[in-house]
Amino acid sequence: MPVLNRAAEMQEEVAAWRRHLHENPELLYDVHETSAFVAEKLKSFGCDVVETGIGKTGVVGIIKGNLGDGSTIGMRADMDALPILEDSGKPWSSKKPGKAHSCGHDGHTAMLLGAAKYLCETRRFAGSVAVIFQPAEEGGGGGLAMVQDGMMEKFGIKEVYGLHNSPGVPLGDFALRKGGLMAAADSFDIIIKGKGSHAAQPNVSIDPVLTSAHVIIALQSIASRGVDPLKSVVVSVTTTHGGDAYNVIPMEVKLTGTVRTLDPEVREFAAKRLVEIAQGTAMAHGAVAEVHYHRGYPVTVNHPAQTDFAASVAANVSGGNRVDADVAPKMGAEDFSYMLEARPGAFIFLGIGEGANLHHPAYDFNDEAIPYGISYWVTLAETALAA
Repeated sequence: MPVLNRAAEMQEEVAAWRRHLHENPELLYDVHETSAFVAEKLKSFGCDVVETGIGKTGVVGIIKGNLGDGSTIGMRADMDALPILEDSGKPWSSKKPGKAHSCGHDGHTAMLLGAAKYLCETRRFAGSVAVIFQPAEEGGGGGLAMVQDGMMEKFGIKEVYGLHNSPGVPLGDFALRKGGLMAAADSFDIIIKGKGSHAAQPNVSIDPVLTSAHVIIALQSIASRGVDPLKSVVVSVTTTHGGDAYNVIPMEVKLTGTVRTLDPEVREFAAKRLVEIAQGTAMAHGAVAEVHYHRGYPVTVNHPAQTDFAASVAANVSGGNRVDADVAPKMGAEDFSYMLEARPGAFIFLGIGEGANLHHPAYDFNDEAIPYGISYWVTLAETALAA
């Protein structure tokens, strides 16, 4: 089954929704306008149930098939934008300076709305489809909030599926893999406390700047010497803050950064070693390291059977030669991981062609991808819930 004719016919209408959302980005859980827009559309389509306020500002629509009873599958899109000043130059650029849909969540929301409209029109399936619109993917853990609100149990969701656009991948190509697809994302603060002095008298100081340099270098041994080379770990120190004068050695320096892993054991090892290395290296220089380690999103783990199923659906839409079912994992993170911990399912990437990368000020979702996304969702629902 190629791209659905009806999905292609809907492209202009769905693109208009997408551009409206793009012009009006909202951050984290503060997606009240977006949630209201989504809920109004779902009601206008004739969804059997439209419930708001799940996970604070999430929306769930339930569409019942007309082919009899059956199970319920969930299909999720994220709604929030990023704190970025847009520089795409598009006529529908953000009207809210400092906020922009630079990750394509506007496209995700619009495509799932398009699929919801199609499924409400046809209802050629047994059981029910739950269309899930989630807030706060970009660091707020909205996926966890919706799960903790009892979404899966309330709507009887048995399996759950997610999709994310992928710039640089040919338009309409799909990619996924079994197991760890995206990394766990932890963060840390290291405060190195020394003894300040005049910069001309470093001998009477305990220099936290010099100590921080040694800590930064030593942390790279976690990946290079502590972890099996065939397993993945990234330790990045991303900020350093300390001092504000040319001629003063400060009292302390603060380092922050992130740790990305694809394996639970490696995640635990990296967390433990980071603390040991920071404190041990500081001690060797006569300083003290105070470490605060923050657990972030877990690994996004695709379930085997559901991954095979999602790959077959994608092949029906675009052709088997356009589905990479064993794509290399990505070290970015995704809070759909929480939904996959709660229910079996799979997360898939959809290529949108060449253009600026995700989280770049010049990024804009490619509306030519809309028919592929709608077709994927519709085909997935009708195949999973075939009578």
